[in-house]
Amino acid sequence: MKTARRITVMILALGALAACGSDPEDDGNDVPSSWIRQEYRGSGAGYVDRTDLPSTVASEIDGHTSSVARLSDGDKVFLRYRNDIVAISPHQLGGSLIEVADYRTGYRRWKTNVGTSWPDPDSASFRGGGPGSGK
Repeated sequence: MKTARRITVMILALGALAACGSDPEDDGNDVPSSWIRQEYRGSGAGYVDRTDLPSTVASEIDGHTSSVARLSDGDKVFLRYRNDIVAISPHQLGGSLIEVADYRTGYRRWKTNVGTSWPDPDSASFRGGGPGSGK
């Protein structure tokens, strides 16, 4: 009987913790990976839109699934999602190159572009998972 009560208490505690950490309005959305795969041609480095400029492609992606934040730096556009960054830049053969990276990897790669605006995942104050997560 004691074991059953302990298990019940543990399950209730885990449920309460999960409820505290998941506020869908604050967490943002997951990057629309499957939609990007469907809409754009695969390339060794990511995906390619052979005709549209990065700002147009970013609007298409953000219009399909809203990002937590959008940042333009020159001719590049960055979309921040819950756990990922989507970078859209001019493609060498015309159009746009779309790259998707997890937040930590993307932040390190594009730090010169996003570092002054988005939180550093390696800082002590970073809570991860997008705004509102980990409160």
